[in-house]
Amino acid sequence: MASKPNISNNSAIITSPMFLTNESLHSILAHDSLIQHFHTYLPTTSSTLHTPIRQSYDLSQSSSLLLMPSWSSTPSLPYIGVKLVTYFPQNSALNLPGIHASYVLFSSTTGQTLASMDGTVLTLYRTSCVSGLASKILARNDSIVLVMVGAGALAPHLIKAHLAARPSLQRVIIWNRTIKKAVDLAEKLNKDCIGNAGVRFESNGNLEEIIGLGDIVSCATNADAPLIKGEKLKQGAHLDMVGSFKETMRECDDEAIRRGRVFVDNEAALVEAGELVGAFERGVTKKEDVGFLVELIKGEQVGRKSSEEITVFKSVGSAVVDLLAAQLVYESYIKDK
Repeated sequence: MASKPNISNNSAIITSPMFLTNESLHSILAHDSLIQHFHTYLPTTSSTLHTPIRQSYDLSQSSSLLLMPSWSSTPSLPYIGVKLVTYFPQNSALNLPGIHASYVLFSSTTGQTLASMDGTVLTLYRTSCVSGLASKILARNDSIVLVMVGAGALAPHLIKAHLAARPSLQRVIIWNRTIKKAVDLAEKLNKDCIGNAGVRFESNGNLEEIIGLGDIVSCATNADAPLIKGEKLKQGAHLDMVGSFKETMRECDDEAIRRGRVFVDNEAALVEAGELVGAFERGVTKKEDVGFLVELIKGEQVGRKSSEEITVFKSVGSAVVDLLAAQLVYESYIKDK
């Protein structure tokens, strides 16, 4: 469990930083509650937080270092947070995760370190729950089939988040370049009995065959060439993409962007997501036609307009949701101490 901090009975001021173990993070975080936390706090805090564009440094042709700071001085969110991330996609050959991260939370009142935690686990939860929140707003209420493209560390979290957001889902089909990973994940999820009663998890090695089955298609890959062909998407589908964060990465083709109404998690996606940057350059769509998640939550923009409409949500991640997720973890831990 996490090491307990020294806390004054009267002021609850931390005199020494605490380290939250992965076990503690998993015990505190749940996909349904984090989706609700984002839904509640994003509209009110997104405009008050200072969130510089993430700094990304190329360590090699394929490896990167990312720094994601965010801070607020409002009484309801008196925190500074910094996430440090390394991206080594070649680690899959070593049977190691491609992403490693650490997150440090500070007080914006005193500047003291409050807590540190595994940024990778935090990222898995916050990324999947942002997608879950978008799915809750944009996917059809009667969605039955979820197609999961990719079977890496993020895949089970995305599946759980979509199931939490859309309880109507009954079937989950998993695809991965290495089919054994898809098979293993499906078997594990069936064994763990996650989601609602009766949900079936299965694997399939033919991506083009299953794309058209998906009411929701969720992608978490390192693809630099489009995996999702827009012509294969069924009417009314919701396409969710979280894998790309550089102009050279693309999970879907231009046709998917052309056919769908596109929404993003934040403005960084307009300059970082390869699917969108290329589409803008080729005249497939315009920046002003892209909607934002916060606008959807606030009701400032209409989400799905019909059951036949295709919606597309592209997420690149942000320090805002990192800080909100860390807030939930930290305050829940202090409350239950």
